[in-house]
Amino acid sequence: MKVRVNHRTSYVYGEPVPTSVHEARLSPRPSATQRTLSHEITIEPRPATRQEHLDYFGNRTLHFSLREPHKTLEVVATSLVDLAPTSPPLLEATPAWEAMRDRIRKERRADLLEAYSFTFDSAHVKTGRGLLEYALPSFSPGRPLLAGIRDLTRRIHDDFAYDPEATDVSTPVDDVLLRRRGVCQDFAHLQIACLRSLGLAARYVSGYLLTHPLPGRPKLVGADASHAWIATFVPDWGWVEFDPTNDLMPYDEHVSMATGRDFGDVTPLKGIITGGGKHEVIAAVDVDVVP
Repeated sequence: MKVRVNHRTSYVYGEPVPTSVHEARLSPRPSATQRTLSHEITIEPRPATRQEHLDYFGNRTLHFSLREPHKTLEVVATSLVDLAPTSPPLLEATPAWEAMRDRIRKERRADLLEAYSFTFDSAHVKTGRGLLEYALPSFSPGRPLLAGIRDLTRRIHDDFAYDPEATDVSTPVDDVLLRRRGVCQDFAHLQIACLRSLGLAARYVSGYLLTHPLPGRPKLVGADASHAWIATFVPDWGWVEFDPTNDLMPYDEHVSMATGRDFGDVTPLKGIITGGGKHEVIAAVDVDVVP
């Protein structure tokens, strides 16, 4: 299935900005089930410098700077992506979660060492006793790893309410656990924190989800949004993804853009400006199937 993603971000400043530097992660991440057919990022005003590289986690990252006074900035990323459906793994066929935890902790194979780095706390994901206690009912002794994670995914979906007003980017995971409310970013951070509290490897995935309007209703332009889910590492299987916000395993409607320890590693667009005063940020995302 071919999917076109259009992500437009506009900044309107109260005062002129003499100079600014920015970092964007708005490029699809290649994988066995995702292939980029075309991709373009347009920036207005035209930047003075523009350079792209792969960051530490293998995400395509664009750096650009503006050196002339400007009161607006618009960044538009347009991507055409070919998504191949994935075969759902046999959850009960995976080894016991304790055995997988111990392999990640003890073995020194390159992929296991990389996975081990995703078992530690990060800026937005702090482990703790409360998170461990919330996770444990899904991980009885000897339970297959993926079966346990799938159960935890379901419980987060059932126990937590989607509420865009309840949190912001700085809300700690412990607060999300207490309030039982949040958005996809919060639920991803929560599930990662639960898994890391068990000693398992988990990473944050940012991207987009193809949405469907209600029957008989047109799809609203700009109504889509960035999405977040998680991936966990299974030795000899690789990274397997789960979406706690929607209680599912991504199949063929998730477009992944970047992965990291948490949201701080994959922020779609951020920067440093001089001046500007108060400013407004307007973001609009459209994800559509291409016939």
